[in-house]
Amino acid sequence: MASLFEPLVTALTALFGREPTLNEMILIPMIPVFISAFLLEWLYTYRKTGDAALSKGKPFWLSEVLANFSLGAGYYVSGALMNLLFVAALFTVVWEHRLFTIPMNLGTIVLAFFVQELCYYWYHRTAHRVRWFWSQHVAHHTGENMNMSTAARQSILNGIVGTWMFYLPAVLIGFSPELILGLLGANLAFQWFVHTEAVHKFHPWVEWWINTPSNHRVHHGRNLQYIDKNYGGVIMLYDHLFGTYEPEQEKVEYGTPRQIKSHNWFVMNLHEFVDMFRDAMAPGPLGERLKHFWKPPSWEREGHIPVHTWTVERHPEPVEK
Repeated sequence: MASLFEPLVTALTALFGREPTLNEMILIPMIPVFISAFLLEWLYTYRKTGDAALSKGKPFWLSEVLANFSLGAGYYVSGALMNLLFVAALFTVVWEHRLFTIPMNLGTIVLAFFVQELCYYWYHRTAHRVRWFWSQHVAHHTGENMNMSTAARQSILNGIVGTWMFYLPAVLIGFSPELILGLLGANLAFQWFVHTEAVHKFHPWVEWWINTPSNHRVHHGRNLQYIDKNYGGVIMLYDHLFGTYEPEQEKVEYGTPRQIKSHNWFVMNLHEFVDMFRDAMAPGPLGERLKHFWKPPSWEREGHIPVHTWTVERHPEPVEK
């Protein structure tokens, strides 16, 4: 088995100047699979509807698809750079100071899966409820169509805002970084296939347990009842436990309540990060200004008009105190 992956490890080591993580070993070789699945999805939709148009207003609007893949490319490059600079070293340091050493066997791998899912759930929920982390995650939600290329909408800011911190507790208690990050890679790979309208709904039991396309369409909705729902990666268990599960009922309207109207790569990556700092720098009591970093994205400071550096289209959203 090791010899089977040796050419891949050698190639990635030459590319990165270091040995690849298990996360990278999963996600990078999956790129051809992701693209193939997207093309099959487009072909299926064409055969079903007879409409192959790539124009604005169509499910596979070419401008948005290209924007999606450009964001995905940036995510891969920035992730490799952040690992090289400090993230991989940080996980190594925490591993060296772990509280326990949990052996790797079938039982502990299953346990690690649920632990990683819990870490992912709280990262994902925080990324919607704390503006500092939303400034990274918002790029994923600004797509106004739903197809598999939407899954590629990722940010270059992951390492900078600290998404990695949500997985350090699992390493600290004794799960190896390779195992936790490898399971995260599998989690993210799985999610590529739930960004689609080609699949309607499964049996209710499946919908209750698994992050299906229907469940994930809800997560991408800006309909008021869908905002901040269905955070699960592979399973929906923690959404049920923590009260954030919502089934798909009315048609989903994709995008964000404060929808950026741009396909510029820099704007898509940085618009919320820039606006957050500009809001915090605007005149007012320091304590109130700092709340722009940790309050929900829709929170508005009294007496301050939210800054939008680039064109934003407003939609109804919950009122945050």
